Parts: sequence; structure tokens; C-alpha cells
Amino acid sequence: MWIILYLPFILCTILYAVTALYGHRLKRLNYYFKIFLFYFLIFLSSIVVIPPFLLRPRDVKNGTIYARVMKHMNKLLGIEWHIRNGEYLSGDYGAVILNNHQCIFDALGMFNAWEIAGKMCVIMKKELFYAGTFGIAAYLGGGIYIDRKNPKNAHKTIQDTNEALTKNKTKIWIYPEGTRNKNPNRKLLPFKKGAFHMAIQSQAPIIPVVFSPYYFMDSKTFTFDKGHIIIQCLEPIPTAGLTTDDIGKLSDRIHESMSSTYEKLWDEIMTKNK
Repeated sequence: MWIILYLPFILCTILYAVTALYGHRLKRLNYYFKIFLFYFLIFLSSIVVIPPFLLRPRDVKNGTIYARVMKHMNKLLGIEWHIRNGEYLSGDYGAVILNNHQCIFDALGMFNAWEIAGKMCVIMKKELFYAGTFGIAAYLGGGIYIDRKNPKNAHKTIQDTNEALTKNKTKIWIYPEGTRNKNPNRKLLPFKKGAFHMAIQSQAPIIPVVFSPYYFMDSKTFTFDKGHIIIQCLEPIPTAGLTTDDIGKLSDRIHESMSSTYEKLWDEIMTKNK
């Protein structure tokens, strides 16, 4: 019985040792092992946090605990995160945080920023609710699921979230592109308008956050080396006094600012890692 329970850990230890010693020769093994390790640790950590989360379900403070647990995953994957202007994320007030979306590992960067942000929850697509123990843990941790296929329900969810922004002074983490940006160029995808509706209705500031490119990962060549990601926090943008008529200009302004920052980070990170 005990052997069965410890078997996943034994396999992980063996694979990790083999990858560390022969990863340069077994490139594909290294790639798939780290992907497997990521999902396995998500599954394992979710099981660990669900019981204490049940003591105070849907409390956003649960998310901070989960973030502290998940931060340690970076060491195993060989990913380092450096936060710039992190003070923009701090403060006891509600805000909408916009982040460019590149891949599943964006979650690790978010976990690193979580402790600075304080009370925070994440808006995710409804499908993630059914992602096993992670979906349950995220829900109990205050995560908000949106049904993108049902605009009416999505709009209602956004309206309900406004209370968390104003009364509970919670920061809402959103990926305004709506999906992962798999384009090889330096451009961000067009932004969805939901985040801007939320910010303006709550009169809450918007904090743009840009992650530098994942230069050390490539699914086509099965590359997953050690890497360094910069989290660039931009100055909060107030929405006080703005109305829904201002959403178009506000969205374009922030999209331009985040795109420009991403291009600069691209140049910086690529120059350092030539």
C-alpha cells in the first residue's frame, strides 16, 4: 500500500536525477518531464490545500496560501522571476490587474506577485473548473469562473465581481487577451472589453503587468532550459470619472503601453541570453 502511495514521488526523483545528469542529451525527455512535473505538482498541491480551504471556502486569503505553496515549484523547474516596480501592486485597495498571456506557466509568475498584491483573485475560463483538484482548489480560493460562450452570464459575473473590488478591496487578475498568445511575433492579441467594463463600473484603477517572453521554452524543438522571466509592473491607471464611452480609448491606450513594454523586454531578455 505504502509503495503505491510513494511510487509517484520515487518516479519523479528518478526522472529528475536522470534529467539533471543527461538533460542535454535527452532533450525531449527533459521537456516532457518538466511539463509532467508542473501538472503533477499542481495536482498534488491542490490536494494538500483543499482541506484547509474548506474551513473558509471562497475566502480570497486562501489564494495567498496557495500562491506561497506554488512558488516553490519554480526551483524544480529552473525558472527565476524578477519583479520590477512591485510597489505598484501593493496597497489596500481594489484594482484590476491586466497581464499578457503566453502559456500555462504564467500562473507561476502570478503566484510570485500574489504576496505583494495581497488580497487577490483570478478570473478564469469556466472550463478550468473541471480541471480536477486544481479547479476545486481555485474555486475554494476565491477564483472566479466566466462562461465565455454565454455573454449574458459572463456580464453578470463581471457585475458580481464589482463588489469584491469595491467593498472587499480585492485585486482582480485578468488576462485581457482572452487566450494564450501563441504568435511568434512581438505583438499582443487584441484585448477583450470585460476587464475595462469591470474597472470603470467600480471606478477602480487598472494595473498593467507584462511578462517577458519565455525564450527558454519551445514546444517545436522540445526545449525547456533554465530561464529568467521579468515581471514588469506599470504605473496604475485611474478610472475615476470615466464612463463606458471611454472604454475604447482606454483599452487602446493600455494595449499600446503593454505592447511597447513587451517589445522592450523582448529586446532586453534576448540580448542577455545570446
